[in-house]
Amino acid sequence: MREPVLDAATLQRSLQRIAHEIVERNPDDGRVVLVGIQKGGVPVARRLAGILGGILGREVPCGAIDVTFHRDDLDRRAAPVIYPTEIPGDINGCTVVLVDDVLFTGRTIRAALDALHEFGRPRRVQLAVVVDRGHRELPIKADFVGKNIPTRNNQTVDVCLSEADGVDGVFLSGDPVAA
Repeated sequence: MREPVLDAATLQRSLQRIAHEIVERNPDDGRVVLVGIQKGGVPVARRLAGILGGILGREVPCGAIDVTFHRDDLDRRAAPVIYPTEIPGDINGCTVVLVDDVLFTGRTIRAALDALHEFGRPRRVQLAVVVDRGHRELPIKADFVGKNIPTRNNQTVDVCLSEADGVDGVFLSGDPVAA
């Protein structure tokens, strides 16, 4: 069963709110760089970069990072798929906003932090996610969250953007959460 949790309009408002929060949290920082975590965070980062560009009146650098070789479960995965990493310039001294679609255990974010530091030493790193579904296994918390959606471990949350999926929305699959 795939249940819509956020429709296209609500998802877009959430992304606009996140973009405004990024600007508010970094008011004098002309060195904000967005880096989407492959694969789900990349279209979100690109959408956010477009919104931020409209707010700031300038292009906001946006890239992508693959965390495959920094995962702590790499030995349990058969033939992992590798996606491109594209860091937009020198990140030393910048504010890097890591962007992902769903925050779950925190392990992907930990891997992204490890991977990011291979490219330099940012002044600070912030985290933006569309959905925080809980169930953290590591002490990681997002700075910017579109929606908190309580889930069970056996459920999945899919963030769909028209750029990648042909439709905008957030969908919950699996057993429903007990009321």
